Amino acid sequence: MKKHLACTLALILSVPLSVLSIPPQTPTLKGLKKKQPTNQKPKLAPDLEEILAQDDQQALTLGQMRQNRLALKTRSNSQPTRINGVTLPSEDVAAEVKQSFIVQLDGTTPEIVLQEKLALLGGRISRRMEGMGLAVIEAPRAAIRQIAAEGSIAYVSPDRAVAAMGHIETTTGAAQIRSLVSGTTLNGTGIGIAVLDSGVDTTNKLLATFTGHPGVVYSKDFTGLGSTVDLHGHGTHVAGLATADADAGKLKAGEYNGIAPGAKVINLRVLDNDARGVASSIVTALDWCVTNKASYNIRVINLSLGTMAKDSYANDPLCLAARRAHNVGIVVVAAAGNDGKDANGNKIYGGIHSPGIDPSVITVGAANTFGTDLRSDDRVASYSSRGPTRSYTVVNGVRKYDNLIKPDLVAPGNKLINARAPNGGGAITLTTQYPALEPWTSGNDTDRAMYMSGTSMSAPVVAGAAAVLLQANPSLTPSLVKAILMYTAQPLANANMFEQGAGLLNVDGAVRLAKLVKTTLPATNGAALLTAALPTSQSSVIAGQTVKWGQGVITDWGFLYGSNLMTMWQSVYGSGQILGDATAIANGVLGIVAGKISSGVLLKSGAVSVGSSGTLLADGVVFADGTILGDGIIIGDGSVLADGSVLADGTILGDGTTRADMSLRFDAFVLGDNTACMQPIF
Repeated sequence: MKKHLACTLALILSVPLSVLSIPPQTPTLKGLKKKQPTNQKPKLAPDLEEILAQDDQQALTLGQMRQNRLALKTRSNSQPTRINGVTLPSEDVAAEVKQSFIVQLDGTTPEIVLQEKLALLGGRISRRMEGMGLAVIEAPRAAIRQIAAEGSIAYVSPDRAVAAMGHIETTTGAAQIRSLVSGTTLNGTGIGIAVLDSGVDTTNKLLATFTGHPGVVYSKDFTGLGSTVDLHGHGTHVAGLATADADAGKLKAGEYNGIAPGAKVINLRVLDNDARGVASSIVTALDWCVTNKASYNIRVINLSLGTMAKDSYANDPLCLAARRAHNVGIVVVAAAGNDGKDANGNKIYGGIHSPGIDPSVITVGAANTFGTDLRSDDRVASYSSRGPTRSYTVVNGVRKYDNLIKPDLVAPGNKLINARAPNGGGAITLTTQYPALEPWTSGNDTDRAMYMSGTSMSAPVVAGAAAVLLQANPSLTPSLVKAILMYTAQPLANANMFEQGAGLLNVDGAVRLAKLVKTTLPATNGAALLTAALPTSQSSVIAGQTVKWGQGVITDWGFLYGSNLMTMWQSVYGSGQILGDATAIANGVLGIVAGKISSGVLLKSGAVSVGSSGTLLADGVVFADGTILGDGIIIGDGSVLADGSVLADGTILGDGTTRADMSLRFDAFVLGDNTACMQPIF
């Protein structure tokens, strides 16, 4: 098999792009799920099909089966089969054992009828999200095909393991985050940010409640552990990067402020003491956010977590839940993942995690600031997951990959200092396990901080920025917030769109542009959007340097560009719309959908690579020769997007090295991008 794969890749690499046969793509973006032929539409998620196929191999001897089980357990020792009392479907769990699945319901079958049908097959509904058409069931895997055959069941996914995304290593660098809000006093006041994570410590001075700093205004547990206290440390640090207030808290003279210290934190615990969770808990928490949006003015959700992307975004339960939140007016921000390289440091493409694969989500990669306020030395962190998205659906036995351009942008995420959860009470927190993560060891728990790195840290920086934009102009829709953040981002030199999206977050530019948008949004495509003209230079001055805006907005397989994107109302900025609705593929060509975009907006197909700083996105060099991404298309650096070379069997593969997706792998990446950084301020 390996020899055959090597020969296949060698042949692909030797063939010019112009003669490669490109499989036809799904013709529309949001119609991906609906456009599948009804008689061929899959009802089981791809990874679930693979597990069931393993179950079907009855020809194996008992000895062979035991050896296979042992090998699987060794491979997935960081992916336990039981988390927070939930048994996750895997080859390590016998088919006859009850395990957790997420089903999408089709029709109006009464719950009691569905319960009766499941009971006959040894299953039951453990949780139901009425507004989403989703339910969590517990049933033997051996009965899952019969369950899927029921007319009331549209799709079945395994309840997947979800983990925090942060690679934790020794670091500094909060100054660059603080400098992003220079020139404005906006701090997110009044905006609610829901932090779905391992909990939040409310005693740390950076997060405590005091005059002018609301801190955590509500907490709820979705793990079943009965506590919202952070006994791991990930969630506390994440919440701090978004909302910490060091000035009023008298901690380190304000050196560790978050982007939106005036915002309210809604602490929704979905990860356990090891920062692990299950998809069904996150789906339930997202559903709670939709229901309670008005009560806490939840305008932003931060998801510094993720799971390996298998399902197309059109089927993935996490994506469906995130999309529903987007549709009711909540900006959803997710970490891209930390699978940008293998254990040998080689680049990997195609490692974007779910729910970051969804077009409605703002998917954030990590940038390395090298500890300076200047942006001229900033680069994409080596571990930050690269696109395109490799989630897929199976039609007539053939995988159809989404292949969307992700991440959407990058933000500081390497070597950042913020709040540390307390080590008392017998808790085994990150700093208990890795004392070197603490920049100082004196003082009380309430005065303590820690270093962390990863796209988990970048996501709350963007979530905080979104809160500031919404405070500046509450009328902004999620799609308009996303467009403004991308339009004003700074394209980084020597990085392509699969690495940096539209570029590095620029809060200064985004806030200034948001303030220009009319508070009563237009309703007609092409109508005037702003109350005044765009800045002539379309740039910002940060730390004494001029930072040009990229002036482009990604739309899944290409990007739109031109000033009219911001001077005119675009239909895709409306409530319930996504930017990807602006473009679609017809006969293998990416084009603008009529009525979605105003005149004067141009489209470039494919991704681009930026050769030097200060370059607009439209001036970048087309990456992958402008070809619409398809299976087997070469995308650069000798990497090929093909099964077995990028994503396979829940692992990331690179140059023969396998690294389990859900493992935090402190041994391999304890230092991360071990570059120059700011020292802590004492």
